[in-house]
Amino acid sequence: MNNPLIEITQLCKTYDMGGDNMVRALQDVNLTIHQGEYVAIMGPSGSGKSTLMNILGCLDTPTSGHYMFRGTDVSQLDDDALSAMRNREIGFIFQNFNLLPKLSAVQNVELPLMYAGVSLRERRERATEALERVQLAERKEHHPGELSGGQRQRVAIARALVTRPGILLADEPTGALDSKTSVEIMQLFHELHEQGNTIIVITHDPNVGSYAHRKITIHDGRISSDAPNDNITRM
Repeated sequence: MNNPLIEITQLCKTYDMGGDNMVRALQDVNLTIHQGEYVAIMGPSGSGKSTLMNILGCLDTPTSGHYMFRGTDVSQLDDDALSAMRNREIGFIFQNFNLLPKLSAVQNVELPLMYAGVSLRERRERATEALERVQLAERKEHHPGELSGGQRQRVAIARALVTRPGILLADEPTGALDSKTSVEIMQLFHELHEQGNTIIVITHDPNVGSYAHRKITIHDGRISSDAPNDNITRM
């Protein structure tokens, strides 16, 4: 197998709450993810999965241990380098879409490219191409308020795709959607994985986790299980 896309070793994250109150959110986490995997990281509230997501997404750094991304030790990067890593390598998909209401769908998708200094012509072409990948190009001039919840999430997924990132990192991607629309979004994730995208989904929902090819469970800041999903929900 190729070199890992992500390799985490003996990673710990501790929060100082003041006085002698120290919260150990992650303890001795070891994890390897390869290019092209579809992984669900699961656990109840307070388990540490959100902390792990923030570290994977270069939104936070570990207290100790190492996080290697494509051979770069992310745990040693400063804030500017972390920001550059996020913009270049990670496509974020959030539960509540995080779209700007005054911008059209295509303008929302363009935003990461605008921050990266890409020309207007190129970012419009790439944003339109990303919307085509999520079957929403015909609504590109519509604003978020004119779109359904499922369509807004498709815009958010297109925005995550537009930088051609190393991984798509999805935080509870169906949490704000009804059950029918949730299935449609998970169908889209399946298609993106089939196209070669690496997908990491953070979820407490076993239905969402059932679509992943590998399931990692966290309890009390430690990985309690990490195994292939033998009962993948087939599309």
